Amino acid sequence: MTPLDLRHQQKQRTRQALLLAAAELMRQGGRPTLEEVAAQAMVSRATAYRYFPKVETLYLEASIDIDTPHADQILAGVPATNPIARLERIDDALHAMTLANEVPLRMMLAQSLELSARGEADRQLPARQNRRSPLIEAALGPASDRFSPAALRTLKHALALVMGPEAMIVFKDVLRLDDAEARRVRRWAIRALVNAALPTPKQEKSP
Repeated sequence: MTPLDLRHQQKQRTRQALLLAAAELMRQGGRPTLEEVAAQAMVSRATAYRYFPKVETLYLEASIDIDTPHADQILAGVPATNPIARLERIDDALHAMTLANEVPLRMMLAQSLELSARGEADRQLPARQNRRSPLIEAALGPASDRFSPAALRTLKHALALVMGPEAMIVFKDVLRLDDAEARRVRRWAIRALVNAALPTPKQEKSP
């Protein structure tokens, strides 16, 4: 892992710590100040401000974090040997969370796009929290040895394209599909991507 990768991971952890701190304080009632969130996350106010110049943005994302399900809850009872069934369960949970938080998610996406369009996004800081990848990795984890490292990496990235709020916006706003048809398309895509990533019988036999 390169020093750049390590710095990126550290920034992601710091951002996640701020969101977790804000979510915990919001569960206790009220809207915490940026100073209170920074203290809860054990970082300086200046650090918190770098990640969230507007405390309203922090509230917005923290409210989404509160509703984001945990992998162990989603995957309970799903066979470890069936990656497609596990990914479908993750997709169902992400879709339910997206529908329940459609307005704040759209606002979060709009703010992120606006910052990028204005050239105000800090390339050294994560623009958004990556919530779907850890869930996808948890779903694929038990079956990861069935894929080559390169195929597994590509599969995780491809699955991230068909799950989450951006996919919802494409299905709803661009394609004008209802939820049932959108779910059918996502199921098709999940199966197709997993099958494409699996080695062919010829590859499995090769030394």
